[in-house]
Amino acid sequence: MRLTSTEVPRVRSKVRFGPSAEAFTGYQAALMRLVESRRCRSICEVGGGANPALPLDYLASHRLRYCLLDVAPEELAKAPAGYDKVVADICSDTAPPGGPFDLVVSKMLAEHVRRPRPFHRNVRALLRPGGLAFHFYPTLYALPFVANLLLPERASAAALRLFSPRHPVQHRKFPAYYRWCRGPTAAQTRRFERVGYIVEQYIGFFGHRYYRRIPVVRSLHAWATTFLLRHPVPWFTSFAYLIMRRTDTDRAE
Repeated sequence: MRLTSTEVPRVRSKVRFGPSAEAFTGYQAALMRLVESRRCRSICEVGGGANPALPLDYLASHRLRYCLLDVAPEELAKAPAGYDKVVADICSDTAPPGGPFDLVVSKMLAEHVRRPRPFHRNVRALLRPGGLAFHFYPTLYALPFVANLLLPERASAAALRLFSPRHPVQHRKFPAYYRWCRGPTAAQTRRFERVGYIVEQYIGFFGHRYYRRIPVVRSLHAWATTFLLRHPVPWFTSFAYLIMRRTDTDRAE
């Protein structure tokens, strides 16, 4: 039976792999399933200022407390009225205000973090004991992200406009560092355990759409993606879902 990313909370194995299309088409459903299956009542989305992951009507119908936390007030201003908004730096040396939450989520944020340890430590501080963190991010060593990391910002921005154009205001491009952004390897799991988490689900996704305008490369990439789905290599994932539970002890590094 073929599994989809909307079935994430039901998968028993800690690590699995899938095609990247499922990561994007199934993200919101996976998040909603996680909220409902774990009975989360309070949620903080970090870095989602301009584009919140959950719509207001869903929050209202499920009577959820939902907070948007972003370092950039101009990004928070783009979100619709009705969300609770907090301007704070998740990578600061002190934990941001507003916790505790049952769930802290981020989408396409972790790759922009310069200091991954304070980031994950502060997310943990926002969680109640036993609370969950759910991060969705691109991973090294997918070639487009290696290029984005190595190219000057102006050149990488031009490449993005060419290969994956998007709204320049609602979806701004920010510098990316990809620190701690890898597929589901044992070394990654140990990193998060040392910060004070138990990794519950680590899902690596293969493939991306950056070659869709280059037919020959697109075909080769499709073949490579099919091969990797049959013979997974965590180092070659393009994206990942990471679901972690805060440990009951406060002995995080």
